[in-house]
Amino acid sequence: MTNKNRNLWFNWHSMSKWDDKYSGDGYLFGTRPNRFLVESVAGVTPCPALSLGEGEGRNAVYLASLGFDVTALDQSEIGLRKARQLARNFNVPLTTVQADLNEYIIAPSTWDLIMCFFVHLPSAERAPLHRKVVQGLRPGGIYILEGLSPDQFKLAQRGPKDPDQCYDLSVVRSELIGLDFRIAHQIVRLLDDAEAEQGNIAVTQVLAVKPF
Repeated sequence: MTNKNRNLWFNWHSMSKWDDKYSGDGYLFGTRPNRFLVESVAGVTPCPALSLGEGEGRNAVYLASLGFDVTALDQSEIGLRKARQLARNFNVPLTTVQADLNEYIIAPSTWDLIMCFFVHLPSAERAPLHRKVVQGLRPGGIYILEGLSPDQFKLAQRGPKDPDQCYDLSVVRSELIGLDFRIAHQIVRLLDDAEAEQGNIAVTQVLAVKPF
């Protein structure tokens, strides 16, 4: 199998997996926003925002409810369909785009805020995505990231099986050269109350700003 065919198979398999996960009647991860997002945008003036790997819409709809002009990007049309329904439930506008993160073009100097929550790509795919994030932010723009750290393997098994898909903070820093880090740490926290499972998870949290 060539590398191109292998990537096509991986992308199709990943899309099918998330379509299956999102096909239930409820919302897989609930409808309340991620706590780190809520804390990070407190006091931020509403602006154009891009959500990478948004899924069913809980974070994008929260930003839209605050007045942000949000574009939600995900490979799963089923997830985005539920995101649009959630936006209608809250009576807020939401733009959705179905696309693979590896192929989506983030236009340079376009976004004031980009966010990415629990999108666990291999580092060979995440590093180019992060370069596009840095280029896509306007001066003063904010990047907000949270995902499982390698310390998750010391806790209950959830998330990716490959440590390379977790967010090692030193690696993330190297991928986001050009941004100033305001928050950058690896911590253990409780799962969000809205999530079906409870317990501790090990995460990396980043809030970084593109300098003027």
